[in-house]
Amino acid sequence: MAVGIVVAVFIIGYLLIVFEHPIKLDKTVPALIMGALCWAAIALGHLDVVGHSHHLEPMEEVLLHHIGKVAEILFFLIGAMTIVELVDLHRGFAVITNRINTTSKSKMLVIICILAFFLSATLDNLASTIVLVSLLRKLIPVKEERIWFISMAVVAANAGGAWSPIGDVTTTMLWIGEKVSTMGLIKNLVLPSIVCIAVPLLIAMRMKPFRGNISMPSHDHEQGMENERLLSSKAMLIVGVGGLIFVPIFKTITHLPPYVGMMLALGIVWLVSEYIHPEEDFSEEHKHHYSAHNALSRIEMSSILFFLGILVAVAALESVAVMGHGEHKVGLLKSVAEYMDSVIPSQNLVIIVLGFLSALIDNVPLVAASMGMYTEALDSNLWHFIAFSAGTGGSMLIIGSAAGVAAMGMEKIDFIWYLKNIGWLALLGFLAGCGVFILVSGGV
Repeated sequence: MAVGIVVAVFIIGYLLIVFEHPIKLDKTVPALIMGALCWAAIALGHLDVVGHSHHLEPMEEVLLHHIGKVAEILFFLIGAMTIVELVDLHRGFAVITNRINTTSKSKMLVIICILAFFLSATLDNLASTIVLVSLLRKLIPVKEERIWFISMAVVAANAGGAWSPIGDVTTTMLWIGEKVSTMGLIKNLVLPSIVCIAVPLLIAMRMKPFRGNISMPSHDHEQGMENERLLSSKAMLIVGVGGLIFVPIFKTITHLPPYVGMMLALGIVWLVSEYIHPEEDFSEEHKHHYSAHNALSRIEMSSILFFLGILVAVAALESVAVMGHGEHKVGLLKSVAEYMDSVIPSQNLVIIVLGFLSALIDNVPLVAASMGMYTEALDSNLWHFIAFSAGTGGSMLIIGSAAGVAAMGMEKIDFIWYLKNIGWLALLGFLAGCGVFILVSGGV
């Protein structure tokens, strides 16, 4: 009964997030309340909880472990957003936008999707989405047009992150857990990932929102963009993007969590911003306009808090103990994964269903549960398929991936709008990618 209350709180909170616009309630509110009440139900119901070692542990220790993991993601997100905002304050993105001269929507779509795909593999899908949202704000001034491109960029970023060990948090988990190798992941997933974005891209190019030209303000576009550039634009773009690229390199060298590298990158970018001169006649009076303090004030803190609520609530579902198939207590999400494995005859279908679930529930605990379920060797097809399915399946819903949540927070993209207009494109790409993986690799 008490476990049912935890699940009910999550479902009600989730529905309030989904219908944010009709009920006129910021999604951060139900997310925070949901996260707190899920753990309150566990505490008041005196429910058992399982830790990351899949053994029963005191609730305080389990909650502290999950808060630590959530904090890693939030610190990373705050650092990435601050770097992007600093680059934006110095108009660094004008260096790129000035080189993109097309006003054709279909050509712009192709450029953005290719940028998102490869940028995501180099940085990660979250950081690349933050960069692209800032970029698209310069290229496409009208929000009603821009959200179509941003949504497709989310699909492309998730596809690009799936074939890189640092492109998505789940592939990083599998990589660190010695389930996949760098070359094994690239070799097996680059083709399905390309198909995953190519299919929705080819369809979208023929859709009405991507036909014709981009609406521009009355003043001359190219002249306006050129005037935006400052003396510091190019230097801050190089330092900012270089700092983001440095994060996975730092992680590979030191084996420290990504947020530590992000702290270092933010510190360096902040340091450069303190001493660089954006204008010829630069004075102390204007310094605050280009400062990190100003950049921090521009961060979408509501989206950070939304992330906090969602991840804490999912941690409750992952931790609350129920009776598993082996007559011993396991986490609720792990129990669901075990049940799926027992009733669905094909492992390929189980992993495809995992992709659908990753659109509804954060893919991190789902992948963590699968890592505890299976014992296959390094670079087994199973691990590669899980990496692809969990990484790209989240594109079907705007809250199904870190990239989607970031875009939703920064541009206030409506859940239902995304589901109706982009979700089906992401679904077709996901299924096509799964089909290519099964054909090429022989499946699981």
